[in-house]
Amino acid sequence: MRIVLTNDDGIEAPGIAAARRALERSEAVSEVLVVAPDRNRSGVGRSITFDERLRLKEHPMADGVTGYACSGTPVDCVRLVSLGLMDFEPDLVFSGINHGENLGDDITYSGTVAGAFEGIVIGVPGIAVSLSTERPWHSGVEPELHFGPVAEFSARLAEAAVEKLPAERILNVNAPNLPLSELSGTRITRLGRRLYKDELVEIADKDGSVTYDIYNNPPRHHHEEGTDLLAVEQGEISITPVHLNLTDSDGIQNISGWNLGSLLEDPQDVSGEAETG
Repeated sequence: MRIVLTNDDGIEAPGIAAARRALERSEAVSEVLVVAPDRNRSGVGRSITFDERLRLKEHPMADGVTGYACSGTPVDCVRLVSLGLMDFEPDLVFSGINHGENLGDDITYSGTVAGAFEGIVIGVPGIAVSLSTERPWHSGVEPELHFGPVAEFSARLAEAAVEKLPAERILNVNAPNLPLSELSGTRITRLGRRLYKDELVEIADKDGSVTYDIYNNPPRHHHEEGTDLLAVEQGEISITPVHLNLTDSDGIQNISGWNLGSLLEDPQDVSGEAETG
């Protein structure tokens, strides 16, 4: 099994190094190619770089092993490989391990999840893996990061995904930041719903200009059984199957009754008919 490994925290992040080590220890994995952004690209979602050429260079990871740093986004990294970079044909895209959770509605913002989604585009399974750590709005010293348990679990999950995951699916994995002995287990979940509590805060700079802080409060969530948010809160590793089919089938039936064809009528013709009547 050949794996392309990317993330959105950047090539130097400890999480991607932990993922690489776990994957390389797996007997099922023959080769791991690391292509990751050259800087932190958190929150870029499925953005791509089309207004400038991409740059790629060898760069040391957090543990000193050399990977490839790309000037683009996680999607760009995977696309470079799929288009023939270094004659590497992956069997799976592994994105992470992210420094911070990607749960519920948040996955639409996530560069980590976007990297895994690109597996669907190129026709292979994808796994996005995240560790639930403190967010930027939490002050204080960052806690010890327990990447080991979810790294080992996800490396084994990768083998199962290549063999069994249905086409055009990815797995979104989130783990509590706990040592193995404190994890409650694993749970297959659905995406939960966030409750965002952000406020618009104006900040006057010394030069008189005004800037805005809009991501300033930790989001909450609905406490619903079966969701990824509740599983992680209860100390479990959450595994959520996700696909790119965003069509609202019920919505099609609803909108079909809107008489949309009438919206193409010439307003003057409609007005004339009204006057004649």
